[in-house]
Amino acid sequence: MSRLNIEQLRTFLEVVRLGGVRKAAQSLNVSQPAVSSRIKSLEDTLAVELFYRNSAGLTLTKRGEMLIRYAEQFEHLSEQVTANIIAPEAIEQQLRLGVAETVAQSWLPDFVSALHQRFPKVEIEIDVDVSTNLRERLLDREIDLAILLGPVSEATIANIMLPVFDMAWYVAAETTSPDGDDASLIASHPVITFARNTRPHRELKRALFERVGPGAQIFTSSSLSACFRLVEAGLGVAALPQILGRDLVARGALRTFNPGWLPSPLQFTASYLGDPKSHVVEIAAQLALATAQDKGDQKT
Repeated sequence: MSRLNIEQLRTFLEVVRLGGVRKAAQSLNVSQPAVSSRIKSLEDTLAVELFYRNSAGLTLTKRGEMLIRYAEQFEHLSEQVTANIIAPEAIEQQLRLGVAETVAQSWLPDFVSALHQRFPKVEIEIDVDVSTNLRERLLDREIDLAILLGPVSEATIANIMLPVFDMAWYVAAETTSPDGDDASLIASHPVITFARNTRPHRELKRALFERVGPGAQIFTSSSLSACFRLVEAGLGVAALPQILGRDLVARGALRTFNPGWLPSPLQFTASYLGDPKSHVVEIAAQLALATAQDKGDQKT
């Protein structure tokens, strides 16, 4: 009779939590046959069936339901060993990061460098996406740590508040207002902003309606780089993260202007699933906070 191993139990829990073999395989970064093989090996080891298999998928048997509590205890003990016994430079696993573009273009390289120094054998996978998509992927367990416009309100998610990104209004350096009043630039030019269905887009659209009226013209883009390029080309004005526009202002491509109001700063969080606990993910979230604070201090 073969012995239980933590990979079998971890795989069992992922199948239970995610509701199927396909999603568990994606979460564990292994093939579907590998997941099925681990479950079959676990059943052979225990000499019981853990799932009923039918056309609708997998359903836990009574023995399978009983195993969940014991598997979670194994998982907790394994995490305690990782956190307290194994040296950081010896931990080998994959860390899937989901990052909003504002962070990707500012302090992400410093964060990844600090993370790699802390856990040199951890394989880091980075996806850059809009916050709405990152939230869904985090809840679906497709990423381990999301740095996004937060917080994520679900009870299963832990959020660490990060320093905000202040906003600034930008226009092409050579652009002048029709009446000499920069406040009129917003009414006389398209306003280029974040993608639809994002929080900054909704807030800006509401503010423009109140301050300019329903005739305010809005261009949207999921790429902040594209937003800056459109402004630089003289195709509109934009309220974008100040940290990302400084170099363009310094070299004379853009200038800032003050229409008398600004969108609220962007509040990001380092968000991750609180269950199961992961020492590496929790440390990574704290490193994200330390990196963001350090980069903020350097600019004050």
